[in-house]
Amino acid sequence: EGIAKPILLGNKKTIQNLISENHLELEGVEIIDPKSEEQKIRRYEFAQILYRKRQRKGMTINNAIELMNDRNYFSTMLVENGIADAMVSGLTNNYPNTIRPALQIIGKTKGASLVSGMYIINTKKGPFFFADTTVNKNPTTEQLVEITRQTVYAVKQFNIEPRVAMLAYSNFGSNQGRIPQLVRDAVKILHTENPELIVDGEIHANVALNPQLLVENFPFSKLV
Repeated sequence: EGIAKPILLGNKKTIQNLISENHLELEGVEIIDPKSEEQKIRRYEFAQILYRKRQRKGMTINNAIELMNDRNYFSTMLVENGIADAMVSGLTNNYPNTIRPALQIIGKTKGASLVSGMYIINTKKGPFFFADTTVNKNPTTEQLVEITRQTVYAVKQFNIEPRVAMLAYSNFGSNQGRIPQLVRDAVKILHTENPELIVDGEIHANVALNPQLLVENFPFSKLV
């Protein structure tokens, strides 16, 4: 589709066979085998960078050199050094092993207190963005606020004005409990500090997605 110039990582012969078998239009695409002899110098340079970042966090130079054989670490280092703009991974690895190199090498953006994940689901009604369903366990009120702000920023990169529903097993006080209260407190902070945002909750997902139910039952909500 012409939206990117791919760099493919792995065994060159295997990748070329896959391109041929699947009749892909990838003639002349750059293929890098991180384990190859021709990448030895780059691998060592990347290992030195990783070692400097992690030497006081339990990593030895030998650990760093070994990790540069891993495509997730190698590709993250390509991004960190401006050789690539982004990486796509995770098909053959679990989520923690995929995200760990990014956390260790690229790290958090300036001013962020945490990292968060976001799923994009394309539907007939348009895209839905789900956060944070991947990284943070049992977030605090303050972390929920931070996750929401990060997600709003991410969604705006797609030129979409986000409409944020903070989910829980309660609709505006219909059920009590620790989770609804956390969400309630986070929404209160967001309404005070970010009044321009279309955000509300706590709310059920089915209600948040049903304009008629919202208007009939919760006409006061910012989501209306």
